[in-house]
Amino acid sequence: MPSICFYFQVHQPKRLRSYSYFDITAHHEYEDHVLNGAILHKVAHKCYLPANQLMLDLIKQHQGQFKIAFSISGTAIEQFKQFSPETLDSFKALANTGCVEFLNETYYHSLSAIFSETEFLAQVKKHRALIEQEFGQTATTFRNTELIYNNNVAALVEPLGYDTVLAEGAEKILDWRSPNFLYQTNTSKKMKLLLKNYKLSDDIAFRFSDSGWLEHPLTAEKFSNWIHQTAGNGELINLFMDYETFGEHQWADKGIFRFLAALPEKILAHADFDFCLPKEAKTRYSAVDTVDVSDYYSWADVERDLSAWMGNHLQDDALRNIYALETPIKALNDPQLLDTWQSLLTSDHFYYMCTKWFADGDVHKYFSPYQDPYTAYINFQNIVKDLRLRVEGCQTS
Repeated sequence: MPSICFYFQVHQPKRLRSYSYFDITAHHEYEDHVLNGAILHKVAHKCYLPANQLMLDLIKQHQGQFKIAFSISGTAIEQFKQFSPETLDSFKALANTGCVEFLNETYYHSLSAIFSETEFLAQVKKHRALIEQEFGQTATTFRNTELIYNNNVAALVEPLGYDTVLAEGAEKILDWRSPNFLYQTNTSKKMKLLLKNYKLSDDIAFRFSDSGWLEHPLTAEKFSNWIHQTAGNGELINLFMDYETFGEHQWADKGIFRFLAALPEKILAHADFDFCLPKEAKTRYSAVDTVDVSDYYSWADVERDLSAWMGNHLQDDALRNIYALETPIKALNDPQLLDTWQSLLTSDHFYYMCTKWFADGDVHKYFSPYQDPYTAYINFQNIVKDLRLRVEGCQTS
């Protein structure tokens, strides 16, 4: 029986205020609370609240046969509490159905797996505690920031009790193999790997409202037919995407909510298909092969590597400077300074510094609050310099 595994990323970064050279040492307010609140309210009303209500209705309508998974970053949950408590309550209502799995990730949606294993493990543990506190679930499935994965990620999280990891199903990872099966990591036979079917996922996440797409308009019936065509050629169709796909990236007036409302019934109409959670996939199916991933891959941009966040001079310099503060900040044992530093590790800050062109460049510009990558870099570096001076002041006092 082939299963559809729906997973959604929920993340909101803490965007930074305009911080000039003359603000250094003058004040230490780094976050733009007005902008963060405005964006959170907008996305909550366009996406989170209506989408969560629809998901809840679908779970009830299909009597538990419809199942979904979320990974919600710590920075998003903090902002739900601050700006939209009703959004957090709506996720808790989904948790209470027993049909929703909440995954773990890095608390600050960071690149720490690449730059600091110590910080990476600290953030994963902090996120696990948050999910247990808010939703009453102890996760056994891990999803790193933006599906960034290599063998080392699996090796790092397995001792923490995780037995399943999500990753991108890129050809560079799979070669001739299909993403529509369960795999195991090369680090342990116990560690299972769920690989995103990026074509089917991106048909919803990116191409749904593209009138120039040959398959436009995408209907629930058409999409379910594509799913059903995998019968005999797959056991697990992993549809992974940003939750903001529904209502924010793909607007309601384009029919995205109508599509989602009709989709489960169309898929379940085929008796051999059902929905499953990531934690269920590892016991329902057997791994068909071992996947060796020595390089880092992600679900971002055409390259599906790390170039969305690092690789140009701006990004590399910013990353080097902020991670250089880890040892001195942790030595101070100051929780407030530590949280400030960790918030600056959020991957979005470096995403805004990307200098790519064409379609990928347009996506980066869409998400960025800055006029260009150079402004993002200068603003970030001013803040890092102020933070470094604060640390040095604490060291000498």
